Amino acid sequence: MKLHRFSTVLVACGALAFGVAACGDDDDEGTAGGTDTAAEVSQDLSGSIRIDGSSTVQPVAEAAVELFAAEAANVDVSVGGVGTGDGFEKFCRGELQIADASRAIEKDEFEACEKQNITPVEVQVGIDGLSIVANKDLAIPNDCITTAQLKKLLDPKSKVANYKELGAGFPDQAATFFTPGTESGTYDFFTEVVLETDAEQRTNKVQTSADDNQIVTGIEGTKGALGYVGFAFANAQADKLKILAVDGGDGCVKPEVSTIADGTYKPLSRPLFMYPSTETAKKPEVKAYIQFILDNNEKVVSAADYVPLTDELLTKAKANLEAATPVEAPAT
Repeated sequence: MKLHRFSTVLVACGALAFGVAACGDDDDEGTAGGTDTAAEVSQDLSGSIRIDGSSTVQPVAEAAVELFAAEAANVDVSVGGVGTGDGFEKFCRGELQIADASRAIEKDEFEACEKQNITPVEVQVGIDGLSIVANKDLAIPNDCITTAQLKKLLDPKSKVANYKELGAGFPDQAATFFTPGTESGTYDFFTEVVLETDAEQRTNKVQTSADDNQIVTGIEGTKGALGYVGFAFANAQADKLKILAVDGGDGCVKPEVSTIADGTYKPLSRPLFMYPSTETAKKPEVKAYIQFILDNNEKVVSAADYVPLTDELLTKAKANLEAATPVEAPAT
């Protein structure tokens, strides 16, 4: 069953037809969005495409469904968001034509696919900036938090119970957290890049969910709550959440389309992927759907409130899809 998160994201961006997207107008010239040309899709296409995986990539898949349907009305596309890890499990069992992922496929997942004679093809479709969000009333100094402070709060061995333990200026407020869980590529990315752990974070006072909407709702309704979600979900609820700037060592930078695109929002900018297999990538309906996303990258990705690919990344993605290039086996 297709989830309908696209409509929420689209409202946040502004109305979109087949013209210029309402959000992402300030994209840097380094993105490929300005070079989009509408792709012709055969009206004779038919069949079904099952997509599941990352809830972060889900809005991209759904935005594409809405636009692709006008070009290929006889193709039935279903989109889910069980999380990157669970999506790869389904993909490697042969249950999906496309796995959405907010990180690259890992060694154990690749090997699970290999056992079923399924060879993944990696196609990057956009760029995200993982966003640190807090309850509106949480008074973090200057609305900015360092990666070192995030690590102190969410490290697996963290005993921090009150934000005042982070130092001068932090509020006397009990700390509580809402984050993705272990099935999520967002969780994997955050724990690797910020916490520098092997997919571990604190569990005390932390509620997890594979659904970013549930995380956002929990933070909105809980005093002292803090967490992390994809940029699309944070930006769509910007009136109800506090989106924090992040200091990764070079000063406070807030996640925005421009800072994600130019790489200054670090270390939390990340690629977004779709994975067909070498077999499904050759199916006309699957290839046409992903090709549509790449040929209309600004429209589709901006509608989902993410950042379009640069020219270089777009060229690589198109080449991978066209040749159904097998992904290299991950080293670890």
